[in-house]
Amino acid sequence: MFQNKRFDNVKPRAPFLTGFDFSATKPFDVVGFGLNAVDHLCVVPRFPRYDSKLRMIDFSQQGGGQAATAMVACQRLGLKTRYVGKSGEGELGLYSRKSLEEENVDVQGMKVVMGARNQFAFILIDQTTGERTIIWDRDQRLVMMPEEVPREIICSAYVLLVDGHDAAAAVQAARYAKEGGNLIIMDAERISDETAELLSLVDVVIGERHFPERFTGSDDLKAALKEIADRGPHVAGVTLGKGGALAYCEGEFFYSPGYQVNCRDTTGAGDVFHAAFVRSLFEDWGLNRCLDFSNAVAALKCRKLGGRGELPHFKEALAFMAGAQGRNTVDLK
Repeated sequence: MFQNKRFDNVKPRAPFLTGFDFSATKPFDVVGFGLNAVDHLCVVPRFPRYDSKLRMIDFSQQGGGQAATAMVACQRLGLKTRYVGKSGEGELGLYSRKSLEEENVDVQGMKVVMGARNQFAFILIDQTTGERTIIWDRDQRLVMMPEEVPREIICSAYVLLVDGHDAAAAVQAARYAKEGGNLIIMDAERISDETAELLSLVDVVIGERHFPERFTGSDDLKAALKEIADRGPHVAGVTLGKGGALAYCEGEFFYSPGYQVNCRDTTGAGDVFHAAFVRSLFEDWGLNRCLDFSNAVAALKCRKLGGRGELPHFKEALAFMAGAQGRNTVDLK
């Protein structure tokens, strides 16, 4: 079992977190609200052609899901974490829960739905590039309803991380967090009827590379981030794969190039990026440094198979950043 190396008596303190009151002492650092899953990861020499057979090169079964994986990564980085969501019964549900418990993630807010099969996915990973294709399924009975959100657990940490799934319930969780003085971070990928309302409640939103355009309709990335920030978030950002990350805050853009690694699998890189960003908020760092750290942790994850295959510890990520020889940039025009 992984033993948490948590630092004690430290609260969020990044200088760009203006206007937040963290005077109250809370028992946990971060609560993750959203998906958990069981991932079946298959490495293949190439993406299979139609009506063909292809022998896999490697295979791994791991816990997955955006919020759940982020909490495991946060725990590895030294934070005290909780997860809120639903799991199915049976072998897959037990595996998903155990994958969190073994990392010392608190699962008091994880509700088992009898008769439902846990969310799971088959993930095909290209051996050459490390890019992946995900085939997934989720029982509708696993959807969290607003009235099921546990207020006490949501408010028990300094930070709430939501992944935007079960959006109506995520809105309720964000409302509780606002009332409780939490900092709210959104991992934005899915768009639903409630996404706009959720954005109005969160303090930091960092979307996957296509989210800003899909949400705003603008193919101008910077204009799209400004529009998202105008809806309420203090920081509006986007991950750009190996090209790094871009964020907009208080009228200024901050770009952090990606780090170069021998990429084996990109599965979970975005989840880990968000976890690292949460961890960075507990340091006295500016926004660019927070993005750099998040890019580094996400890059290091890509060295191994799966979202949780090789999650770095805090000092390892800092050492990697200090010794990095090159960075990947993208044209942001």
